Amino acid sequence: MSLLRHCPALLLAAPSSGQGKTTVTAALARYHRQQGRRVRVFKAGPDFLDPMIHEQASGAPVHSIDLWITGEADARRRLYQAAGEADLILLEGVMGLFDGQPSSADIACTLGIPVLLCIRGAAMAQTFAAIAHGLATYRPGLPVAGVFANQVSGERHYALLQEGLAPGLTAFGYLPDRPDFALPSRHLGLVQASEVADLETRLDHAAAQLQWTQPALPPPVAFAPVADSPPPPLLAGQHIAVARDAAFAFIYPANLETLEQLGAHLHFFSPVAGEGLPPSVDAVYLPGGYPELHLSALAANQQLKADLTGHVQAGRPVLAECGGMLYLLEYLSDLAGHTAPLAGILPGEARMQKRLAGLGPQALSLPEGTLRGHRFHYSTMHTPLTPWAQTVCPNGRPHREAVYRTGRVTASYVHWYFPSSPQAVAALLGA
Repeated sequence: MSLLRHCPALLLAAPSSGQGKTTVTAALARYHRQQGRRVRVFKAGPDFLDPMIHEQASGAPVHSIDLWITGEADARRRLYQAAGEADLILLEGVMGLFDGQPSSADIACTLGIPVLLCIRGAAMAQTFAAIAHGLATYRPGLPVAGVFANQVSGERHYALLQEGLAPGLTAFGYLPDRPDFALPSRHLGLVQASEVADLETRLDHAAAQLQWTQPALPPPVAFAPVADSPPPPLLAGQHIAVARDAAFAFIYPANLETLEQLGAHLHFFSPVAGEGLPPSVDAVYLPGGYPELHLSALAANQQLKADLTGHVQAGRPVLAECGGMLYLLEYLSDLAGHTAPLAGILPGEARMQKRLAGLGPQALSLPEGTLRGHRFHYSTMHTPLTPWAQTVCPNGRPHREAVYRTGRVTASYVHWYFPSSPQAVAALLGA
């Protein structure tokens, strides 16, 4: 008996960022969900904001897929599981189809998922077909399902876009150019789903306006099983506090899953809401997010500052990523120049800036294993601390990030993907 699972699947990719992949993916997820189908969405590359939108659109958790950060085996395992639960799998690509190492095209070829070319049709006519042809033929062996047009003014415009499409390049439909389902954005990307008050209405409008011109579902893709060996319970019985709110929302679902597989009990709390640490916790995880947008609330939370100080003085672990690290500093300044005193666990300050300060994959080698992740930040940090370690970029570039260690506090700009080395995570957070 074959253990293969078959499920229709598409990888939505575009010529570049800004083509509307997230809006189209979310619209497709909501459209097929409204047809009574179970839809599972994945996001290529390291991302936290797009998955929030897709989770709302599909009604199911959204995991990231990156052939280096998450790894091929992790990707295959999650796709295989989804294929047993869903009627349709959608995978939103990252940047342009061939951008990055690894790229969306690499993911499509490695995992055998056909690409649906998502191209912005605004201010364009027959050139649409030339772009589609170039994307479809640039890399031999790339599986291409067809093309989907975004920001289309109407049926006549869509007809012009289809003129000259190469034989075999199927047109799957289009999404009109409408402001009522546009997704707002800010400096790190889209606005968090929880902050868009009318997101449900926007998603429903997008699904209602979407023109899907092909049969209900694309052909099924075969997904093979992958051996799964859960990590040993190195954190058995440990209670870990996890900051989770509008300021600390950049959390991979897989990270929480890994902590639970390691045996930890998770306790969520909101610094923005004025909450202190949950009682009797053994460790604290401060993920990234937008602390700079909540300076007043964070500065006013004296209880959490006192709790963290006592926690650290007792020699208990803290793992802080990006925005979580900024919160541990003495001061943080936002883009408008407003400065607030924060936790004061780490000496120094950070300032937000309009220019991107760090981007790309990073790895940290520890005795327990190599922890993988990525950096993406618009702040600069000044501290007298000497780095405990330095990360390395897998693409051979000289970009590095400092990892700071004082007592049992470990802090860095890097957002770690815990499944890449559960043993290393257990060493950082273990009692």
